[in-house]
Amino acid sequence: MLKDAKISTYRIEKIIKHFCLDINASKTAKLLGINRNTINHWYNVFRRVIYAYQHQEFEKIIGEAEIDESYFGAKRVRGFRGKLKRGRGTLKQPVFGIFKRGGKVYTEVVPNCKKPVLQGIIKGKIEPSAIIYSDGWRGYDGLVDVGYNKHFRVNHGENEFSKGGGVHINGIENFWSFTKRRLAKFNGVKKNFSLHLKESEWRYGKSSDILEKELIKILKRYYS
Repeated sequence: MLKDAKISTYRIEKIIKHFCLDINASKTAKLLGINRNTINHWYNVFRRVIYAYQHQEFEKIIGEAEIDESYFGAKRVRGFRGKLKRGRGTLKQPVFGIFKRGGKVYTEVVPNCKKPVLQGIIKGKIEPSAIIYSDGWRGYDGLVDVGYNKHFRVNHGENEFSKGGGVHINGIENFWSFTKRRLAKFNGVKKNFSLHLKESEWRYGKSSDILEKELIKILKRYYS
């Protein structure tokens, strides 16, 4: 399957299957009787090609897009007393996400969720003709002023989660829930967070069989 691989195609296919089933490296090593370092190597290869693939395949959104930010990280940080606050204003890592209704998710690790940062990503990933749905965060203020005339909001601060007529951000919020549940299985991710985030993006809404077929195609594209 891959040029210059030091293990057989059969073994690589087995590792791919376990990766697509979202079995961690330690358990995969035990189940397959393969050295843990070898599994780690291949899992890292898979994550890096998925990361590249997700960036290259995402097309600027036309249609309907939901936007939202989320925060990832431990409940406590060494040297910081007390529990970290939830959401905006925390010491956690902020992430911005865009969900194309009926399509893909795009995520990006950001330094903060202020308007200049978020608008810069939005202008690069969403066509002005698109319909945008968001919550009431001030980082989304002024989208109409930069050409997005169809911007609709729900006010979560007043327990408003849908205005009817499709005005909600349930799609991107479901993705955040999926990603946080998934990463919790691995006791959080302390290293290569961006790779794991893109992997969750790639996995979202797909069966393991579909993931397996896709990953084989991606690997052939980059390594054959």
